[in-house]
Amino acid sequence: MNAVTIIIPIFGIILIGWAAAVTGLLSDKVSEGLSEYVFAIAVPALIIGTLTRPGLTGDLAWSYWLAYFGGAGFAWLCGSLVAWRRHGIGRQGAILHGFAASQSNTIFVGVPMILQAYGDAGAYPLFLLLAVHLPLMMGCATFLIEAEGDRPLLHRLRGLALVLLKNPIFVALVIGLILKSIGIVPAGPAKALIDAFSATASTCALIALGAGLKRYRVLFDLPGAVVVTLLKLVVHPLVVWLLAFHVFSMPTAYAGVATLFAAMPVGINAYLLAMRYRTETGLVAASVLTSTLLAPVTTIAWLMILGRA
Repeated sequence: MNAVTIIIPIFGIILIGWAAAVTGLLSDKVSEGLSEYVFAIAVPALIIGTLTRPGLTGDLAWSYWLAYFGGAGFAWLCGSLVAWRRHGIGRQGAILHGFAASQSNTIFVGVPMILQAYGDAGAYPLFLLLAVHLPLMMGCATFLIEAEGDRPLLHRLRGLALVLLKNPIFVALVIGLILKSIGIVPAGPAKALIDAFSATASTCALIALGAGLKRYRVLFDLPGAVVVTLLKLVVHPLVVWLLAFHVFSMPTAYAGVATLFAAMPVGINAYLLAMRYRTETGLVAASVLTSTLLAPVTTIAWLMILGRA
C-alpha cells in the first residue's frame, strides 16, 4: 500500500463533498445535519466497536503521550508567539493562533486516515490518544482564554467538565474503555447496530468536512493562515516525529500514529472556539481551509517518511 493509495480515498471524498456543496447538490442544512450525525452517532459507535473488539490490545506508554503533546505544545507556543508580535492581536487571539497550530482534525480526517494507514496495529494507540487529546487540548485552550475572566477557577473547571460530559466522542471513549476493562464485548443486535453505524463513520465524516469547507474563506488573512498551516502540517509532526522516534522509546506503530495524528490539518474545534469567543474567526477559518487543501501533499510526505508508502 503506497501513500497515494492511502490518501486518494480520504481527500477524494472530501473533494466530492465540497463539489456537492458548491453545486447545490448538498444544501447547508444537509451538511450540518450530516456533521451532527457523524459527531453524535457514527464516530462514537466506531470508537466503542473498535475498543471492544476481541484481540485489540496495546501498551499504555507514557512516552507516547509525551511525544505527541510535546510537539503540540511547541507548535502552540510558536503560533502564539508569532501572533503576539503582529499588530492588533490580543492575548485571546494569540492563544487561538497557537491552538489552531496544534489542534488536529482528528474526527473528520485523523481517524479514517490513521486506520487506513495502520489498520488494527494503529487502532489502540489512536483511540488512546483521542481519549486524552480532546479534554487536554480543549481544557487548556478554555482555561488560558478565560484565565483573566471574572468567574472563579472552580466555576471554570466545572463548566469544562460539563462540556466534556456532553461531548459524545468523550462519552464514547469512556464507555469503550470501561467495557474493554471489564471484558464486555457487544454481541447480537447490539453489535449489529454498532457495526452498522461504524461502517458509515469515515465516509460521512469526510463528506461532511468537504461540504463544510464551502463556508470558509481563505482571503481574510492569508499570510496568517499560511503561518498557522505550516506550523500545523510541518512543525507539529516534525517535533512529534523527533521525540517519538529519536528521543523516547515506544512501539513503532505508536510512534507512527502519533506523527500522523500531528500531521492532520487544523481541527474544526479551533474554529468553534474562535466563534465562541468572537475573536480571530476569519484567520482560524482560513487556516482550516488552507491546511485541508495542502494536507494531501504533506500527508504523502509524512507517509513516505513513516515507511507507509
